Amino acid sequence: MSKTTTAVWPLSGFGDEIHPDPAVQCAVLLALGASHIEVRSAWGTNVSELEPQQVAALKEILDEQGLKVSAVASPIGKVDVGLPIEHELDRLRQIVSVANGLDTKYIRVFSFFRAEGQSAEDIRDDVMVRMGALAALAAEAGVVLLHENEKGIYGDTPEHVLDIMKTVDSPALRIAWDNANFVQVGIKPYTEGYAMLRPYLEYFQVKDALAASGEVVPSGEGDGELDATIAALKADGFTGFASLEPHLASAHELGGFSGPAAFGAAARAFAALATKNGIELS
Repeated sequence: MSKTTTAVWPLSGFGDEIHPDPAVQCAVLLALGASHIEVRSAWGTNVSELEPQQVAALKEILDEQGLKVSAVASPIGKVDVGLPIEHELDRLRQIVSVANGLDTKYIRVFSFFRAEGQSAEDIRDDVMVRMGALAALAAEAGVVLLHENEKGIYGDTPEHVLDIMKTVDSPALRIAWDNANFVQVGIKPYTEGYAMLRPYLEYFQVKDALAASGEVVPSGEGDGELDATIAALKADGFTGFASLEPHLASAHELGGFSGPAAFGAAARAFAALATKNGIELS
């Protein structure tokens, strides 16, 4: 394949899906050809609770290993919408300090759970107020929030994600696209969501899933239309981060785990799709 048809995407991945120890995370990511890491937790501590000295120690390890941070994967918005706005604004201020300490502008967020018996429409206005407040804080701090579509939150379908983007209407709020999460709520990601959301899509979470069970599987082995999505992103001139979030061993409320072997399998599956589509991962 000629150089003129090759795109280059920086490769990242969730370090804590590999191992709690950042040194081990770095070793595996580097072995897989990644230049970046996505930080959700270190030494078993979530980014929302990292102390300044821990952030400094983590940055020192990453600098020594030569890995940069693509994003801080925060749990902001992965709470009930009934909590006061200030609850998440306080947490975001803490996470902005982590992002600054790790020299990244991107912070992943979500758009709130609802109580049992509530519909998405019931919480829409409260969600928009909160997402607007979070985006305003982010804009003031000079960071960009990346909304990840997640099952159970308001922004779980393409239509709801678009509603958030258009209503908040802030350059400090963009999309972290996750094919697997769309599959898990009955959506065909590329067919039903890509064209609608592409103008806001700034970050690519690499994950696939089976429609029948919701089980997460390596890229290209599920119903997430990964091949079509990757081809379209390349054709559109996408040059953002591709971040591996395999979830192949276990998943829980604040994240997932794969372990080094499964993480490697996920990385190789994605690399094969990237190569097929003329994309070089760096």
